[in-house]
Amino acid sequence: MPTREQILEYLEKVPGRAGKREIARAFGLSGDERVALKRLLADMAHEGVLTGPKKALKQAGRLPPTGVFVVVARDADGDLVAEPRDWEETGPRPRALVAPVQRRHPKDQSDAVGALGIGDTVLARTKPLDDGGAYDWSIVPIKRLEKDRSRALGIYRTDSRGGGRIEPIEKREMRSFRVEEGREGGAKDGDLVRFDAGRATRSGFMTATIAEVLGNPSDQRQISLIAVHTHGIPEHFSERTLGELADLPRLSQKDHADWRDLPLVTIDPVDARDHDDAVHAAPDADPANPGGWIATVAIADVAFYVRPGSALDREAKVRGNSVYFPDRVVPMLPEKISNDLCSLRELEDRPALAVRMIFDAQGHKRRHTFHRVLMRSAAKLNYQEAQAAIDGKPSEKAAQLLEPVLRPLWACYACLSQAREKRGPLDLDLPERKIVLDKEGRVADVIVPERLDAHRLIEEFMIQANVAAAETLEEKKSRLVYRVHEPPSREKLASLNDFLATLGMKLPHAGQLKPAHFNEILAKAKELPVADLVNEVVLRSQSQAVYAPDNLGHFGLFLRRYAHFTSPIRRYADLIVHRALVAALKFGPGGITAEEIEDLPRVAEMISQAERRAMLAERETIDRLIAFHLADRIGAVFDGRISGVTRSGLFVRLKDTGADGFIPISTLGQEYFRFEEAAHTLVGEQSGLAYHLGDKVQVKLVECVPTAGALRFEMVSEGTRTKVNLPRGIRGQRRLRGRAQRR
Repeated sequence: MPTREQILEYLEKVPGRAGKREIARAFGLSGDERVALKRLLADMAHEGVLTGPKKALKQAGRLPPTGVFVVVARDADGDLVAEPRDWEETGPRPRALVAPVQRRHPKDQSDAVGALGIGDTVLARTKPLDDGGAYDWSIVPIKRLEKDRSRALGIYRTDSRGGGRIEPIEKREMRSFRVEEGREGGAKDGDLVRFDAGRATRSGFMTATIAEVLGNPSDQRQISLIAVHTHGIPEHFSERTLGELADLPRLSQKDHADWRDLPLVTIDPVDARDHDDAVHAAPDADPANPGGWIATVAIADVAFYVRPGSALDREAKVRGNSVYFPDRVVPMLPEKISNDLCSLRELEDRPALAVRMIFDAQGHKRRHTFHRVLMRSAAKLNYQEAQAAIDGKPSEKAAQLLEPVLRPLWACYACLSQAREKRGPLDLDLPERKIVLDKEGRVADVIVPERLDAHRLIEEFMIQANVAAAETLEEKKSRLVYRVHEPPSREKLASLNDFLATLGMKLPHAGQLKPAHFNEILAKAKELPVADLVNEVVLRSQSQAVYAPDNLGHFGLFLRRYAHFTSPIRRYADLIVHRALVAALKFGPGGITAEEIEDLPRVAEMISQAERRAMLAERETIDRLIAFHLADRIGAVFDGRISGVTRSGLFVRLKDTGADGFIPISTLGQEYFRFEEAAHTLVGEQSGLAYHLGDKVQVKLVECVPTAGALRFEMVSEGTRTKVNLPRGIRGQRRLRGRAQRR
């Protein structure tokens, strides 16, 4: 008779392919020995040592050599963690460490896996770990699969008959799920839940079993909870991370030059939650630089407090960036750092990394130097307050700063604007909607804040500081993370040119392309009624900006080198650049380590993915809030504009709120509508009625699912008349199809 250990060793060699018969044959058992083997296997199964069907036994808790896994989290070190998608054993699913995927060049599309993130599903090989670490298994991804949708999120609603239903939180999943009594998992009405989808009943309803209760976002002040859980955004800091706040390094003047007499000021939005940048400008007294300026940008010295390898650092790396919702912020760093020690508060001493830049009269930079300083903000101003002072309506605080601080800042900005205009960066005009909430957390208004020179001034100063950081680190031959924005792909340019052709415009050949060519198109579009749509289509044609350790330039800003330096409170990429500067310029403690430099490719992918995750979560939350705002207006008619045309219907953006909704093609009329991709148009083949991208329309709201942020409209306006020219064969097919439908 084989021992238990021998049976387990054998099953490990043939996982999932052996039962009692195969084991008996492998060990040469017969007669009574087979009866004894049956009893032994039954005992091992009862004790939980073996699991699986009778003909496919395996060691309990053991993963197959190859399987399908879902990425479910990042651990404290920033490594991805996965669980098997299919797990029939009792008890929790085992977790496995995801081995890093071989990094690929951004232009190489041959990799079947690419950068993974939470929610991704992969086919992977498994490997047991016996190094005494936190995980017993690791997996090596082979191929990325479609995301697993069997375990999803939704809002639970109780039913007076017992049980309840689950409302979807994804726009593409408009159906609800029936939860039978006894399968509620302790959920209460309005709770956000994670559920396992079941099969459809005879009546056609999909069933579900609630697996986990995540919280209650029915209060609109917590609506962002849905996006937080949907995208796996870390919401709470670990006790270990919070514990480090009591032992942060103490500020010492020996590490920081005393710049407290320089009247730096912060200029931020009215509702800014952190203040990590301050600015100053003064005429250059050097006779060799007539009309020149000295511009100074000081940035909170987060690297002094958040040291490499600390729990604070590891958690900031996993988060990647702060996530800003209308109802709250999920910060990258705890409040003690982001809102206190590293917030450049008015008239309080704070450590900073500062860059002093010398510009000539035409706005071209002549040189720059970096400094680690102790500063004291002379004033905290908001954009509107600073702009009003320049426009002749200063507040009491701004009036004292007008001549010594604000006017020099604006004069320096006018100088920098000359060089910016000559450089010709991409100049998109895309107003950003802002949600205004009332005291109850409900949408009070949706506004488009005015774009002021104060905004442009701070933006230009920050761009110059970012360029200076990249230049210094290149000069010092230090590795860093660049902010990379590659030129548009040929496919996207071809699609854009097809659209522009319908307006009588076109771009030059791709080999000659510069941002200035896009700006010429945008300037011509200002005279057209679809100017905002042209801006949006041009934006869609651009590549996604990412972080990378290799310098591929920044097409949109038309800069050869560019790195994010100015927001280390809310972006991990900036913290990396700060540490690199501290090390390269020998500024003292908090510099980048050799281990960090070696890990830059992986970290760059992580924080690029975290940024995309944050953008998606923020946008989805705005959509949900506006849908809640419109939920009681079913049947109302709204003005809007067609913002998208597809084979299945039209997307419409409402004028007042910026909300997006969908009109299925089946509701446009009884005739057949043809999709003309190049012209972004749907055309009725009998009437000639056409709906074009950018058309102003009136629509009626017929369905609203607030938890999904989904709106469905019906068209009220009539399309424009066009002449329909179809080949004879197609006309005959359409007539035959129409007769068949009538029958």
